[in-house]
Amino acid sequence: MFQRTLRHLSAINSIVFLLIFMVFGTVLYGYVSYRLFDKVDEAARLKASNFKIANGRPAPLGRSRFLFDPRIMILLREPSGRVVSVFSREDIDVEELSKMASNIDIGEKKTVEFDNHAYRIVSIPYSYEDNVMNTRHGPVTVNGVIAVSIVDSEMALLRNLLVIIITGLILGVMIIVLAGYYLARRAMVPIQGSWDKQQEFVADASHELRTPLAVIKSNAELILRHPTHTVEDESIRVTNIIREVRRMTKLVSDLLTLARADTNHLELQMGQVNINELLDTVAQQFTPLAELDGHRMQIEVAEQMEVAADRERLYQLLVILVDNALKYSSEPGTIRIAGARQGGNVLITVEDSGQGIPAEDLPRIFDRFYRGDKARSREKGGTGLGLSIARWIVEKHGGKITVESQRGVGTKFSILLPSKGLKGR
Repeated sequence: MFQRTLRHLSAINSIVFLLIFMVFGTVLYGYVSYRLFDKVDEAARLKASNFKIANGRPAPLGRSRFLFDPRIMILLREPSGRVVSVFSREDIDVEELSKMASNIDIGEKKTVEFDNHAYRIVSIPYSYEDNVMNTRHGPVTVNGVIAVSIVDSEMALLRNLLVIIITGLILGVMIIVLAGYYLARRAMVPIQGSWDKQQEFVADASHELRTPLAVIKSNAELILRHPTHTVEDESIRVTNIIREVRRMTKLVSDLLTLARADTNHLELQMGQVNINELLDTVAQQFTPLAELDGHRMQIEVAEQMEVAADRERLYQLLVILVDNALKYSSEPGTIRIAGARQGGNVLITVEDSGQGIPAEDLPRIFDRFYRGDKARSREKGGTGLGLSIARWIVEKHGGKITVESQRGVGTKFSILLPSKGLKGR
């Protein structure tokens, strides 16, 4: 599948690069052509507009030097459309050129080629009162002036430019293909990574669901083997089923939370949250559980703090961290929850005196379904999704979560919430 996608992306990238190159070449050719002929047209138009007839002969006024430009010839148009030449040229078939110029309408400009030469023809109306001129063809009534310029050098330059563009395109096709393939490979890296993570996520989720389903199925089958037994007789198996159902419910709820978070369908309900009250609530909830396991809860908050946040999500975040601290603390242990200001922000820490996290596991503890000791985590009811949800909650609030841990000493999670919306009392 990925190879086919890679080929498609490479083809699309190559086509895009090719089109960009062609558009650039076309624009460059058009711009050079415009600039070249614009100067030629301006010179021809200026010479034609300065042509004047006086006493039946050409009498240029003002900028007379343009009449002697050897590249520009002047032709006259009669009301009938016939074009006659004013000056003869031995190197050019003026009569044939006059016939070709007769097809040019007044106000039009055009490039024509004949007799191995290229000519730029510009036709403008004659605007002076004296419009009868004596020529070798006899008296001519003039209603238009046509300036003809030889543009062999300009056409040669354009032909060379076109050859360069086409040659560059041909030679650049291989580079374009390689560049398209390279960019496609770069684009496929995150796609491949996302696909691998998705496959790993599906495999882990299936594995996590398969275990409780197997327990439920086996206990239910054992109950069916003894249809005469009472609920009391099968209480152990019923308890096993209920425990696994709860575990599955928690797993599905966590999966739903992460799935909605990935699609940005899970929005925060922002409001002013009293950090002191929130920490007290979490501590009061977990104190009885800690005492049952021989642990001690400590809460340290120096001053009153409020922050703009989603209270339910912050509560869920603290529950995840404190619950993990209780699970992995050695008896008797200490669970310490603290809150303080740091540079105008709120810093919340959850610290335990437990077994700690191996250094090789620290970079991956926030990955979904990742657990350093999978068997032990499963025994304690963990799904491997809690810390992933915790990180999402913190990042959704624009904060940062970090962890410090040392084997045999304990683990410390630090949450830094941004100063936006922070208020003091």
